[in-house]
Amino acid sequence: MPLIGTRTMSDARPNFFDFDVTKMFADFRFRPFDVEAIWAAQRRNIEALSQANQLAVEGVQAVARRQIELTRETFEGLSTLMRDLSQPASAEDRIAKNTDYAKQMLEKSVNHGREVVSIAAKAGADAAEVLHKRATESLDEMRTFTSKTAA
Repeated sequence: MPLIGTRTMSDARPNFFDFDVTKMFADFRFRPFDVEAIWAAQRRNIEALSQANQLAVEGVQAVARRQIELTRETFEGLSTLMRDLSQPASAEDRIAKNTDYAKQMLEKSVNHGREVVSIAAKAGADAAEVLHKRATESLDEMRTFTSKTAA
């Protein structure tokens, strides 16, 4: 039992939970906003990301398919070269055939590389365009939200 005129430890410290919430938020102004409109905007953002992802996946698949086709063509060309080299011919003819084959393969590989890069670039550009369009729309929506809440 405490002595008369003395305070206990619990009386000396203020209670942490002893405060008035209404005083704390009296000056806080909460501007109303359209929650449904914000959810709809976020839904459109996710749809745009999904569409961009789908375009990117389709681009990767197109690149893979084309690379498989190009590899098949390369092996067919190599098979033809081996068949030609197995035929009896003079050394000059073999050197000429090898030189022509090397030249053709170099040209094909450069063209195939360009083709694959253009397929990948187109897929990336298509996906980026979807995201760019949605980002622009999202900024316009944000401007609309803020103008409505300010009014």
